[in-house]
Amino acid sequence: MLSHMDTTQTTKTPMAEAAPNPDRDAILQRGRAVLEAEAAAIQNARGRLSDTFAGAVAAILHCQGRVCVTGVGKAGLIGNKIQATLASTGTLAYSVHPVEALHGDLGMVHNDDVVLALSKSGSSELVELLPRLKDLGCAVILLTAKLDSGAAKHADYVLDIGDTEEACPLGLAPSSSTAAMLALGDALALTVMELKSVQPEQYASYHPGGALGRFLMKTAEIMRTGANCPSVPQTATLAQCNEAILSAPMRAGAATVVDGDGKLVGIVTQGDFFRLWRQDHSPDQPVTGLMTHDPKHIRHDALVIDALKLMQKHRIDELPVVDAERKVVGLIDIQDLIARGFTVFDTA
Repeated sequence: MLSHMDTTQTTKTPMAEAAPNPDRDAILQRGRAVLEAEAAAIQNARGRLSDTFAGAVAAILHCQGRVCVTGVGKAGLIGNKIQATLASTGTLAYSVHPVEALHGDLGMVHNDDVVLALSKSGSSELVELLPRLKDLGCAVILLTAKLDSGAAKHADYVLDIGDTEEACPLGLAPSSSTAAMLALGDALALTVMELKSVQPEQYASYHPGGALGRFLMKTAEIMRTGANCPSVPQTATLAQCNEAILSAPMRAGAATVVDGDGKLVGIVTQGDFFRLWRQDHSPDQPVTGLMTHDPKHIRHDALVIDALKLMQKHRIDELPVVDAERKVVGLIDIQDLIARGFTVFDTA
């Protein structure tokens, strides 16, 4: 019924409309201007680095707890990225929104944490939050453009991002300032990473999925072992070698041949069996006269990506994995690589 209808009128803010047929050169000029403005802001922040940066790095490096990253609005979003960079490079870190912290989330902050706060103006909710964090015993690092702001008064280390003009055509939307914050946050995280001497293997452990994990994965992590790595002695017959392959639970495509010390001397693939039996070779023939001698192989501590390159180069589907003494410790099948997301494009 009409009497029950909502007759409240609302006023919609008109959306800005794009100019018809914008000029290509003008577009490129504006794009370059934005990049130049943000690059200038980063260079400006670079020139402002001082002993306080060294102190902030030392505080994070010697932190006994975690790094608590906090900020409001666009600065908070930049903080989330910095937190992710810290975590992915070996520094324990988490994010807390200042408003949520003031309404209960403060309980997740410990006195041995280091706080990394971001605010261009230094006059946000951080002004109320930082004193409470200081009371807990936390060291506070602040990234700001206002060194005399309310938030700066409660920080142990104030890092100056510079009060440069925003790249926004109105000079309002955070752009140059957030670019400087992001770069300065990366500088903190990556300097700490270097001082911690984080190695590629450690970095890989933080990125087990996706391309990063694949490129840093070791052959020992992917190779087949035990019953799934069929191996026969030099005294074995062709039939015994075939039986070893067929009995593997994961249906191996080859069997390695080893000497008395377990060292690799040869390999026989299923393709070899089909070829040999078509040539009427007896199943009772010694495998040593029919195997591929000194086959291609790879160390257990080599990168999987190198194994893939080797298999592609020589067009082989199985690759024995050996230890430092050339003893067989595993076998890589091309299907194992496919199952873990490797493709021919990974070696391009």
